[in-house]
This record gives sequence, C-alpha cells and structure tokens, in this order.
Amino acid sequence: MLEPLCFDGKQILRVQISGGANTPYYYTGDGTKIAYYRIGNESAQAPAAVLNELLLKGLHQTFDAVETKYQFSDYSYTLFEATYKQKTGFAIDKPRDYLSFGMLMGDDTLTYVGALFADQCPIYQSRVFCTRWNGLKKGGLYVDALDNDEFQSNVISLLSDALKFVRHNSSVKWKKTGTGRIEMPDYPSEAVHEALVNALVHRNYMIQGSEIHVDMYDDRLEIVSPGGMPDGKRIQDLNIDDIPSIRRNPIICDLFSRLKLMERRGSGLRKIIDQYPEDVVPLFRSTEQSFVVTLKNLNFGKVSMPTGTDSGIENGVEKNTEKILNTILANPKITQKRLADETSLSVRTVARELKRLRDTDVIRRVGSDRSGYWEIVK
Repeated sequence: MLEPLCFDGKQILRVQISGGANTPYYYTGDGTKIAYYRIGNESAQAPAAVLNELLLKGLHQTFDAVETKYQFSDYSYTLFEATYKQKTGFAIDKPRDYLSFGMLMGDDTLTYVGALFADQCPIYQSRVFCTRWNGLKKGGLYVDALDNDEFQSNVISLLSDALKFVRHNSSVKWKKTGTGRIEMPDYPSEAVHEALVNALVHRNYMIQGSEIHVDMYDDRLEIVSPGGMPDGKRIQDLNIDDIPSIRRNPIICDLFSRLKLMERRGSGLRKIIDQYPEDVVPLFRSTEQSFVVTLKNLNFGKVSMPTGTDSGIENGVEKNTEKILNTILANPKITQKRLADETSLSVRTVARELKRLRDTDVIRRVGSDRSGYWEIVK
C-alpha cells in the first residue's frame, strides 16, 4: 500500500508491505540465495532455526505437528494419562484421543508433540537447567553456586521439577497479625508457574542443543527460553496488553490447556505482571535467539523483616549444612540417597556438602560405605 505523507515539511511516500504466507522469501543475487526476516526494525539474515520456522510457516505447519521417526507403541504415557484423568475426570481413549489431540499420525507414528509428552521423552533439547547462584551474578567469591540441577524429561515433568527447584531455593517470610500470620514469599507462586509454562510451550524446540535456563540470584529469578518472539518483534518494544496471541507451538498449548496447566486466552504475561505490586514490575526481554523473564525477589533488601522465615535456602550453604547434620544426628547410618530424600536436597548437593564437611573435619565416616555410620566430630 502506498500512502503520501507530509513529514517535517517534506512530502514523502510511505510504503506498507504486508507479510506473506508463503515464506521464506529469498534475496538472490551475486551467486547467493539468502533468506531474511524482520527483527525489531531491521532485516536480518535468518539463522538456521528461524529459517526452519519460516519453511514450516510456508507449509502452513508448526513444529509440534511435524511427523517424527518415533513409534507410539514404543513409548508409555503414564504421567500424561494420570494428569489428564486428575484434571478432567475422564480417562484417555487410546488411540482415538491421541489422534484427536494431534499427538499421533496414522496408526503408530508420533508427532513431535506426542514425543514431548511421552514418559521416556526422546527429544534431546527437552531440558531445563536450574542454578541457584551465590550472590547477584553468576559466580561468587568463594562458592559459585549454592545449588544446581539438570532435568531432561517430558514437558509435564520439566514443569514439576523446575517448580520444585524454585520452591526449594526460595523462602517464605511471615509476620504475625491479630488473627494469624501473613506469608510473604520471595516470588509469587502463580507468576513463577506462568513464566515456566510460557517457557515450555512457546520455546523454539528446533534450536539444536538448546535448553531452558532457570537462574536464581539473591535479588531475582531469570527464566531464559530458546527462541524470540514468533513474529520477530522485540517484547521490550511493545505494550504487553497490545500483543496478539501468536503461538509458536499451538498443539502443545492446547494440551497444556486441556491439562489445566495454562489458559487459552493468551494472557500469560499480563497474569505474571498482575501477581506483583505496581512498584515492582517483572521484566520481559527478547532477542532473535531467546526470551527472558525476570521476576524480582520481593523480600530482597528488606533487612527489618519481622518475626520469621520458612526457608528452602537461608544463608546459603549454612542452611543445607544444618539440614544434613540434623538428619545425620537422627540417623547416623543414613545413606546419601536417603539423606537427599529426607532433606529435599538433590543427590548432587548432598554429595558435595558431605565432601565439604568431611574435608573440614566436621564429620567423619566410621566403617565401610555399606555398613558404617556417620559421626559428627564438631
């Protein structure tokens, strides 16, 4: 569309070109063939992952609907079916519902969404890396990270595992009132849940070797998912309330809605904002390769908090040490795995803490690993 305008005393012609549906579009010349796409106000050469999305868009298809090499008969769906039954009250009708949901093509071939919900999810990039950093940035003076874990599984398990990690590494302060007490969590639980759901359902699964990162600092929680906005715009340049609902993975979104893990209305970012007070606004930032949600720690810097704390991590390493020593005191013959279960710490964290406590002569092992016991020296 051509539109004559007067700007700064000059007559100009504005050219508006609507986006086409038969993407990608290539520039061909000088012996090259290059696909470009819009990112913000610029045109950029499309990297491999974006080019793949443009190819699918031109075929009027999305990644989650693409046929895979995996067979439905080789995988189980215990968690998916149990969650569906719990949330809806209905049992899954095999294979009819799997075909209806878009998880299955033909008699026995999985789509990518079918593979992502399988108990033994075969999609390598279906992963979440979680780290509780020591301080306000990655790395610390003496200890880089206070806790970390890596999860590779189906998308339902990834959501559950990531929520547990955040909960374990957060605290809930509280103060007494005349009728009870008011709880003050570091992070609103609904905001964390919504941010993690958005990362799982809207991420670009075609970026090979990618994963979601959950980075916790003293003052904030950052969730980084692969892939920017589906339309190439930058979220920081837009009004949240004016963003249209564009779903990169519509079938994944539909299944999360059926499982009552998200709403269909496309209101996720607004829902996150509404969980925070007006003076503490969550931040959203995107590039062509990533989408970042930053949630502020509501208790950070409040040095005069009254009365108490129920904490998953309090004073970092010291809180983990207290849990481990108290558990050993109650049962000196406890195993590492049992110690992890009873303290709600990861096996890796328990092993690291036990080594540190042994190296500093706080505890020692008496007898063999199988039949011996722990002794607290000091």
